[in-house]
This record gives sequence, structure tokens and C-alpha cells, in this order.
Amino acid sequence: MDSLAAAPGTGPATNPLPILRKPRAAARFEDLPADRTVVMGILNVTPDSFSDGGKHPTADTAIAHGLRMFYAGADIIDIGGESTRPGAESVNPEEEQRRVLPVIQALVKAGALVSVDTIHTSTAAAAIDAGAAIINDVSGLTIEPGMAELIAASKVKYILTHRRGDAETMDSLAEYGNVVDEVVEELKGVRGKLYAAGVAPEQIIVDPGLGFSKNEAQNWELLKHVGKLDALGHPILVGASRKRFLGSLLAVAGKAAAPEERDHATAAITAISAARGIWGVRVHDVGPSLDAVKVAARVRH
Repeated sequence: MDSLAAAPGTGPATNPLPILRKPRAAARFEDLPADRTVVMGILNVTPDSFSDGGKHPTADTAIAHGLRMFYAGADIIDIGGESTRPGAESVNPEEEQRRVLPVIQALVKAGALVSVDTIHTSTAAAAIDAGAAIINDVSGLTIEPGMAELIAASKVKYILTHRRGDAETMDSLAEYGNVVDEVVEELKGVRGKLYAAGVAPEQIIVDPGLGFSKNEAQNWELLKHVGKLDALGHPILVGASRKRFLGSLLAVAGKAAAPEERDHATAAITAISAARGIWGVRVHDVGPSLDAVKVAARVRH
């Protein structure tokens, strides 16, 4: 029987978690599984995220939740200190760093491969110094000055997400002739800025940005044709977890399903993505998606 101990930083007898008998493999991007879709667990250290805002309000509670996902088998833990939901208020980088840096340090120390969800160059730099191996930037077409140069110099991986506008304006910019083709072309445009700054092709992961400046029909169209992003030549990350278009799909009597009621639908998208050979999925509930990618891998191989 595994012993119990407090999560790092939580103090004695607080949030007891199982300690692994054997340490997991070194937290390097190169050690991620190549025979199945990668599962990235979402860890929001925010008061206002649409699904789990306020559930992990302190570094201690966030670390504890991150460790639970890590011990459950999450390949990557993606830590965010600023909500990216439509209409969310912006957070200054200093406050964002206060929220996320202790969590990054603790999870890296525990052996987790850490990604940081930020649009701010200064936060990305601080996160890399703290041990983050991936920067997940949802700024889309408006990369903050210095971000591309930082990624080039640090050699970390960079998730290039499609988004028009910002959290306040993106819903008003969901107008496309052909959403799939335009997303691909706009990602190419931002990628050109990364290349010009010296970012190597192998550093880039692309995310179609489901829910970011897309309406429900456009999200489904992107999911249906997500394989067209293969033309970009980079790994693809799908982030559909608990998003609004799933709530609408599962609505009862005109009332959208609550975020926590969307996990089965999220796991279904994970299974479909894995069956298509998508590189990674970003999810709130790690366990079902891990099962889904393992089943898909067994069927495919």
C-alpha cells in the first residue's frame, strides 16, 4: 500500500496524496509517448475560468490538484493564471506570475512536464526560468512583442493557437468564408513571424483554437476537418474540453449542460481525435481521456 504524504507546499497533513513507488521518467518533451495521443491536463489558478475558476485559489490547492493529474497519468500539466474565456478581464503579468510560478516550481520538482498558458512575454520568460518546457500562447494573431524571440532563444516548445482579437472582442470576429481554410492560412501568417525571429519548425505545435473567435457550427466544422492542419507540418493539439459548443449540444429543455456535465462528450472528442492520429488533447478530466487514447492506440496498432 502506497504511503500518504502532503503535496509539496501544502504543509503537514493537508491534501494527502499517494506517493509513487517508482519515479516516472524524466520530464522531457522527447520522452512523451510516441505510440498514442498525448493527454494534457488543465490546471487553472484563476478565480474566473469558465469551468473551474476559483476551485484552486491558492498555490497549495493548485499544486495538490496538479499532482493528482500527474499521478493519474497526465503527460503534461498546463498551468494558467489568466482566464481565456470570452469576456474575461485581463490580468497583469505580475499577478499572473504570483499565481503560477510557485505551482510550476513544485510540479517540475515532482517530475511533471509543465506547459504554461500565457499570452505575456514576461510571464513566459519567468515560467521557462522556473522549469516550464512549453509555452501555450492563445494570443493568436496578436503575439506580444518579444514572444517569438524568447521562444527562439529558449528552444522550448510553443503552442501556436488560432484566435482573432482578445477575450473581449473575439466572439464578434467569428466571420469566415471557409473557417478551416482561413484558420490554416492565418496560422501560417503567425508562423511566418515565428520563423522570422528564429523559431525552428520542430518547436511549434498548432491548435485550431476551438471556442476562440468561432461559433458553434464553426467549431464542429474545424473538428470534422482538423486533419487539414496536417498541411502545416506540425503536431496538432485539440482543446475542446467542456467548451460552450458541447454545452449546447447536450442542452436539455433549452438549457445548456453545465461545464462539469460535458466530460463524457469531451472524452468522445478525445477518442475521435486519437483515432485520427492527433498529437495531443487538452482536458480537465484526465482519467477518461487517458483511457480513450489507449483504446484508440490499441485499435490503430
